[in-house]
Amino acid sequence: MNDSSGRPQPLDFEKPIAELEGELEDMREKARSQDIDLSKEIATLEEKLAEVRERIYENLTPWQRVQIARHVSRPFMLDYLSDAFDDFCELHGDRLVGDDQAMPGGFALLEGRRCVVIGHQKGRNTKENLERNFGSAHPEGYRKALRLMKLAEKFRIPVIALIDTPGAFPGIGAEERNIAEAIARNLRDMMDLRTPIVAVVLGEGGSGGALGIGVADRILMLENAYYSVISPEGCAAILWKHRKHAPEAAEAMKLTAEDLAGMNLIDEVVPEPMGGAHHDVRAAANNLKAALVRHLDELEDLSEEEMLEARYGKFRQAGQWAE
Repeated sequence: MNDSSGRPQPLDFEKPIAELEGELEDMREKARSQDIDLSKEIATLEEKLAEVRERIYENLTPWQRVQIARHVSRPFMLDYLSDAFDDFCELHGDRLVGDDQAMPGGFALLEGRRCVVIGHQKGRNTKENLERNFGSAHPEGYRKALRLMKLAEKFRIPVIALIDTPGAFPGIGAEERNIAEAIARNLRDMMDLRTPIVAVVLGEGGSGGALGIGVADRILMLENAYYSVISPEGCAAILWKHRKHAPEAAEAMKLTAEDLAGMNLIDEVVPEPMGGAHHDVRAAANNLKAALVRHLDELEDLSEEEMLEARYGKFRQAGQWAE
């Protein structure tokens, strides 16, 4: 969602930037409408704005990154499909229950390379969120994803999984249709899938809902995404007995891309434009495309046996730590 000037709606910590941008726009309009020279004042304000932006965005806390990951204007899976891929052909249904709009997927081209793309899709308004179930997939979404991955294996083309979910849907219907089994089956079968898999956390990477399409040869994260077993609010409610402690929980949970890269749980942090991907969607998509192409090139140099052995070793070492 953008403000009246067309800029993304500022988050609380971005309000000093928004105020300076407003002052700068007013000054430029005054110079135009009154035909006066305010170039020195404008240059001074532009310099101050650049300093404030740099100070805020280079010192983001984990909680502030969570807020950016959830920004309503942040690009979603289908936005990246439009800007980074070509000729997307969506396939529907799990051949068992139905089609899950929270988990679109199908064939696409990535710089001429055929691939299968699956991922979570949120909505930007109430109607879209109800259709997409707020990006929280049902069991049939995970079963559809696995069906498409098996198609990729059959045609020997890579799988790209774009993760952006607060978590799998926890409702009664999902439990009745055995969402735990659907996710567990994906974990098992993705480990043995005989084709390259690259997973990318675009925004929110929530618990098993994210991991259900996250077993991959390479795991990437956008700079302002987060990946965690539980939301900061959920962690705060358990440990501090109140959601107001979410910022402290986010700090303790080590859920940012930088933290996870430091623990060797992800393979690359994909840079975003200053302020987040929603400030320049095209640049963010180009960064993602370049990273995907590079990792797929590397994976395609491996034999099938080498790829599967490396994938197994990757997840065997996850969670090792030293005091």
